[in-house]
Amino acid sequence: MASLPPFPLPSTPSIPAEHLESTPALDLFKLAAAQFIVDTLPEVALDKAFEGVESGKTGKNALGDFVVACPRFRLKAKPNEVADKLVAAFKPTPYLASISAAGAFVSFNLQTEAFFALVLSQINTQTYLTPDEDHSAISHFANLSLSDSGADKPPAGLKLLKKNGYGTNKSGKGKNVIVEFSSPNIAKPFHAGHLRSTIIGAFIANLHEANGYDVLRMNYLGDWGKQFGILAVGFERYGSEEELARDAITHLYDVYVKINRDGESDPSIHDRAREFFVKMEAGDEAAVGLWKKFRDLSIVKYKDTYARLNIFFDVYSGESQVSQASCASALEQLQGSGIVEESNGALIVDLTKYKLEKTVVRKKDGTSVYITRDIAGAAERFDKYHFDKMIYVVASQQDLHLAQFFKVLDLMGYPWAKTLQHVNFGMVQGMSTRKGTAVFLEDILNESKGVMHDVMRKNEAKYAAIDDPEFTSDKLGITAVKVQDFAGKRINNYEFKWERMTSFEGDTGPYLQYAHVRLSSVERKNAPEVVLPPPAERATAINVAHLSEPKAREIVLLLSSYPDVVRAALKSLEPATICTFAFRLCHAISSAWETLIVRGQPQEVALARLWLYVSAKDVLGSAMRLLTLEPLDRM
Repeated sequence: MASLPPFPLPSTPSIPAEHLESTPALDLFKLAAAQFIVDTLPEVALDKAFEGVESGKTGKNALGDFVVACPRFRLKAKPNEVADKLVAAFKPTPYLASISAAGAFVSFNLQTEAFFALVLSQINTQTYLTPDEDHSAISHFANLSLSDSGADKPPAGLKLLKKNGYGTNKSGKGKNVIVEFSSPNIAKPFHAGHLRSTIIGAFIANLHEANGYDVLRMNYLGDWGKQFGILAVGFERYGSEEELARDAITHLYDVYVKINRDGESDPSIHDRAREFFVKMEAGDEAAVGLWKKFRDLSIVKYKDTYARLNIFFDVYSGESQVSQASCASALEQLQGSGIVEESNGALIVDLTKYKLEKTVVRKKDGTSVYITRDIAGAAERFDKYHFDKMIYVVASQQDLHLAQFFKVLDLMGYPWAKTLQHVNFGMVQGMSTRKGTAVFLEDILNESKGVMHDVMRKNEAKYAAIDDPEFTSDKLGITAVKVQDFAGKRINNYEFKWERMTSFEGDTGPYLQYAHVRLSSVERKNAPEVVLPPPAERATAINVAHLSEPKAREIVLLLSSYPDVVRAALKSLEPATICTFAFRLCHAISSAWETLIVRGQPQEVALARLWLYVSAKDVLGSAMRLLTLEPLDRM
């Protein structure tokens, strides 16, 4: 059997010595190559050598497992001579098998068995948090109480990677980040337009957790403003307590549409709405009581939708939660900072010299506006949570507002204003049911579920083996919707297409689920003839030398790259980075079924191949969970 490489290797600035044994296998083998370069070329710093070792191409055009471009070291000798010197000095190590040069490029081949054993062994350490575990393991803010602000526990079935799971790292250890996302408007159905903020924000929260950060997921609801005055006037005219109890959001939305239609010909409705909002801001008991009823009933409905999407929040906040005292203090600070001026009775901040136009911070009737409440809310959050970074996941239409907001905070002298980040995204075009009748998310999800259920029914034998077809078809449908969104860059608009989204061919959500299901079935179908030993014993009990096919090597190299992919995704905050990796892995697996057969093979060969497939399933499942998807085992 292959023996694992010796530990520890020398440290680099990228890999602290105390973390070496938990460092991803690919990094350890790169470090071995970097150490050889430094030993041969002392004038090259170890961190520069490590950066210069890049993974080679897989497949037919592969030059080697690692490739180093010698010109990047900028040495006095010619790059070709540097390459020849490295080749001449090389001797095999427990990590590196061979070296070759092609002009100014040097290629390393790894000790295959040691590399395979270490990669697959590390994947075996992957474990998950489940909903029945202490929720405090997910919410890391010490002063966060789950009873505060309507926070909810993860929905049934949610699994999150533990911080030491394969693909995760500790780069953000000790740092707190708040991710604010979703933020629908109270008393309105969850509009399809909120889908992108919701799923992109949940992904970004998961991604930071995978990179070691302590994450607070916050839903900042649109729950304040004149629109509640309009809703109150409408409820007085059209409201029904019976309908409100039956389906609060649908009824309130109907009321809101009707009263707005009346307001087109009756200006007094808007006057009465403004009067109601003034009462709300003044703390009038009746006005606040009615508003609170609408808010509480709406949150109950939203939580059902989030649970269905496999998403949860630590805190439900909102404009209403920002205290009047904080708003007054923010205005006072603004005026004291000398950046505020009066304009027609309103207060504004002129940001034109920063190419950010002018922004109103108080209306002429004295009521607060969105940006003022944002300023006060951000200050309250820093005082309460002491965040190291706060991310706002908001559509690109709000680019100007967020830029103004951040700049005003900076001009007010808040040092933490530099830690705020706006993650924007484009629009979904043409998102409606197949009949084109509605754009509410629940309608989209129900339609997608129905399509998937119809597809599943076509295979009677497989359909009969599924314990809960309703659950499975719903998860398939939600995967289809999410993956169509995640597949491209988030800043791009995209056209919602039913035909492409629900296909089991090509790079779609159903294709990912199908790949995971097929990987899950390998272990079931080969038992009891082929049974893997316990994870801790596999590296010594299974001979990875039987994974000699090029396709096996391609898959292991892909699996080894997953920790790098997770780190790269944190830099770009692009779901497509993880999505693309998942599809590449699925393609590699799909093309391996005919050559890497498990059933009917000699026991040692079957065990090695089964270990590879089970490891691939774990990594694919990890990538899918990072994308907020729920991997299925049967469909």
